[in-house]
Formats: sequence, C-alpha cells, structure tokens
Amino acid sequence: MKFGVLFSGGKDSTFALHLMTEKKHQIVCLITVISKNKESYMFHTPNVDITVLQAQALGLPLISVDTDGCKEAELADLEVAILQAKDRFGIEGVVTGAVESTYQTSRIQRICDKLCLECFNPLWMYNQRGLLEELLERNFQVIISGVFAYPLSESWLGKQLDYGVIEQLSILSEKYGLSITGEGGEIETTVLDAPMFKQKIEIVQSEAIWSNTSGVFVIKNAKLVPK
Repeated sequence: MKFGVLFSGGKDSTFALHLMTEKKHQIVCLITVISKNKESYMFHTPNVDITVLQAQALGLPLISVDTDGCKEAELADLEVAILQAKDRFGIEGVVTGAVESTYQTSRIQRICDKLCLECFNPLWMYNQRGLLEELLERNFQVIISGVFAYPLSESWLGKQLDYGVIEQLSILSEKYGLSITGEGGEIETTVLDAPMFKQKIEIVQSEAIWSNTSGVFVIKNAKLVPK
C-alpha cells in the first residue's frame, strides 16, 4: 500500500513514519497542515515550517496547506490536504503519530472513511516512557520546541531529549499528572535528525519566547548539513 504521513516535524509523526518504513510499507509523501491558530486543537504549530527541510532530508515530497485553525472547521483543510495526496501520489492510506488522543484520531478516521482510505496509528497506546527511550536508542535528535503546562518553565525551551530529560519528565508526570510525551498538549517537539534523514538539520538562529506560563523555541534560521 502507498501511504501519506500526517507530518508535523515533531517526534511522534517522525517516529510513526520510521516504524511504517521499517515494516516495509511504502511512504510516498508527507502531509502538513500549517495552522495560523497557535492553540489549534488538531495541529502542532511550533516550527512547523521546518517540515520543508525535514522533507528534503527524508527525500520525500511534501504537501502543505494553510488553515485558519478554527475548531472543527480546520478539518476541512486537512481533508483538502489528504485529497491532494490521494490525487497526486495515489495514497491508499494515512499514517498518524497519535499516541492517546481520541479527539484527533476519531476526526482523522472520519476523513479517511469519507475518502476511502485506510488510517494507521502505529504509536497508538505506546508506553510513553518507552517511546521516548526508544527515540534515543534509535538516534533521533529531538528538541523541545514548546511548553504549555505548569510546572514546565522557560528553561525547558530548546532542551534536547536525553535520558536525564526523560527522568525529569517522569518525575513531573507522577507529581502533576503531565503526559511525558505531551499528549495533553504539555510539550511540543522538533526533530533535527532521525535514522531516515539523509542530512541533519543545524539551527543557525533561534529565539526562546516566553509569556506567562508557556513559551516556544522558535527556529528562525536553519540549514541541512551532512551527517
């Protein structure tokens, strides 16, 4: 089967792509929705423009559409993007990086049913700590590009995922009920390198922006470099 991957540039969609490829499924394109609403219910927003570089690093075509990000209405824009992938690349299924979000998966499933496409969620109900540890074992380079929950602070912005960070998140999860993978919207991530990347991303210029109790690590300039 030919698949398109719903791709945000974060750890989950990148890992889902990796697992599907590892199982010899044919990935023919990436599908990205860029939301103008930074509080979108459906879509990852920090550094989503970096998907252009990530697609180049992966050697895959990228379908990218914009949305105003209005709740529920943004699903029509997602449908447009998936339909483009079906028309241009003949996809027969869609891959998501969903781990626990029934809000997202149920809506994506409805769109796939309407367009007569299969929907695959290879990370569904993955052990959260195990998922993060597996990323490190497989040499993913992941940074935290957004934090949106107490007690996470500005100091987390731009941190690279390592075993120490996983341990800290696990402790905070036990104390405050955070999802250590960010399934509740607590954190967002950006992947700079992964096993399938033919080149890696080097950040040239960045800025941490903090307001009240949340913030984002903005990649203002980046480039591809040899691995």
